[in-house]
Amino acid sequence: QVQLVESGGGLVQPGGSLRLSCAASRSILSINAMGWYRQATGKQREAVARISSDDTTNYADSVKGRFTISRDNAKNTVYLQMNSLKFEDTAIYYCKVDHQFGLTSWGQGIQVTVSS
Repeated sequence: QVQLVESGGGLVQPGGSLRLSCAASRSILSINAMGWYRQATGKQREAVARISSDDTTNYADSVKGRFTISRDNAKNTVYLQMNSLKFEDTAIYYCKVDHQFGLTSWGQGIQVTVSS
């Protein structure tokens, strides 16, 4: 498994942009997939974006066209570029790793607040 540390969150105005980073404690080359989840206050956790080992990506309908997930294997880091942010994007964002055998690793989470 791997330790994950998110960074890059904060406060941003509607329509603004933010880039989240998820730094892994070791190489991510052998990891099956990585993704981002979020949980807003009073709501259930939801999947936001996912990137597979072959770089195929998937996005929640709510963020398609606005968010982009990418990876930098040399830096053991996965990113979430968030553009055109909306109030409803406010949440704690978590980085998740899917290992073999159904095992998972989660980051601590980082706050993203979209407010005017």
